[in-house]
Amino acid sequence: MILIAGMLGILLGFIVLMILFVVIIYNKLIRLRNTVQSSWSDIDVQLKKRYDLVPNLVETVKGYATHERSVFEKVSEARSMAMQASSPAEKAKAENMFRDTLKSLFAVAEAYPELKANANFMQLQAQLKELEDNIEYARRYYNAVVRDFNILIESFPSNIIASQFRFQKEEFFELEAPEVERKPVKVSFSQP
Repeated sequence: MILIAGMLGILLGFIVLMILFVVIIYNKLIRLRNTVQSSWSDIDVQLKKRYDLVPNLVETVKGYATHERSVFEKVSEARSMAMQASSPAEKAKAENMFRDTLKSLFAVAEAYPELKANANFMQLQAQLKELEDNIEYARRYYNAVVRDFNILIESFPSNIIASQFRFQKEEFFELEAPEVERKPVKVSFSQP
């Protein structure tokens, strides 16, 4: 009788430990998933600030470079596409295009010394640089949280709990493949 009670106590203790283990892993998965969503929201906020800043920048450059119409149209078009993208992969693709058009806009500004000396332009350029730095920081944080979340989902034994509760891997926010970033930037204003 004492042996059965002891075995029953051990079994009950094992069941309690298993339940506790599942609860701890589940809560960690929930916490990481919410952190992923929160960090994606941080990226989105920074991108929206940049989208709001760009029209002011374009208007300032337009005042000096009125004949560079195609550059302004490309910047506006790329901005619209970037704002409409939703998933990290779509957003990254649109951001690559948007970033390239901004480079073209700054290349136009280089041709106008009086524009480069304009206090308003310099302030907008400084704000854009600060936003770019904030976006980079937010992107790195997001990717780190996604990495931790994905590792937990794929690691044993948490992968069992993750699959039972249908947790799925999250996408990284990668702006460009490293081999693309290493290539020199080519800016051309000629029409194809």
